[in-house]
Amino acid sequence: MNDAEVPGWWQRLGLPGLVDVHVHFMPQPVMDAVWRYFDDAEQHYGTAWPVQYRTPERERIETLAALGVRAFPSLLYPHRPGMAESLNAWARDFAAATPGCVPTATFYPEPSAPGYVRQALDAGARVFKVHVQVGGYDPRDPLLAAVWGMLAEAAVPVVVHCGSGPIPGRHTGPGPFGEVLAAHQRLTAVIAHAGAPEFAEHLAFVDRYPNVHLDTTMVATPFMERLAPLPAEVNARYRDRGDRIVLGSDFPNIPYPYATQLESLARLGHGDDWLRAVCWHNGAGLLGVSAD
Repeated sequence: MNDAEVPGWWQRLGLPGLVDVHVHFMPQPVMDAVWRYFDDAEQHYGTAWPVQYRTPERERIETLAALGVRAFPSLLYPHRPGMAESLNAWARDFAAATPGCVPTATFYPEPSAPGYVRQALDAGARVFKVHVQVGGYDPRDPLLAAVWGMLAEAAVPVVVHCGSGPIPGRHTGPGPFGEVLAAHQRLTAVIAHAGAPEFAEHLAFVDRYPNVHLDTTMVATPFMERLAPLPAEVNARYRDRGDRIVLGSDFPNIPYPYATQLESLARLGHGDDWLRAVCWHNGAGLLGVSAD
């Protein structure tokens, strides 16, 4: 399947489109810095990572529309103090000007975090992003305790990259964020990349906590299978957890066409009802999207 065939794929499933919970839009200087990092992927990851959709912002928005992605966030994240509040302001303006974009926000462990997270929630943020690896911080930092509690109370999802892939960080893996979940058991968390490579350990969070989800970002694609293959026993368990798995892609920073992610999900072998839940219904529920 190629990208031009994606609309026909979801139409055959009887869906109104796709909801993708793992899409990145950022201020262009920040996105350029991310792309420069991927230019050196062989140095970082031991493999090339050619960004598939390295195009102007307007063209990327049009690409999502052509694919039929009806709702998506503008996931962004800080790597140092003092960035998050300005990123949130940018994301708020971007969502207001971009059809289909869900208002997005982020945070960093700093004394001002509870204040600007409250401000973002009051302004209508419907999803947050945390990148433990890039941020280089411990999600258990006491400066974030009030933030996690606030998000749990608001029932606003937070997409958390806490797995150790593609390379481990000081605070990645299921241990640190697992302690956050134990302290805030109602938190609506979406584990990015299904927690790769610790797939089984992060799936256990879905079993343990009522509002934890996994996103499919890069999972089971040929590219990811070389770096972090999905164990067959974990995939077998995904069949019965189709209500807690949501479509994610990592657009535009993927090293293959968007259609590859959908093909890879279909190859998992869990059937059309599972695909309908993952590619529309679950994400629509998390992001508050209707089919109208």
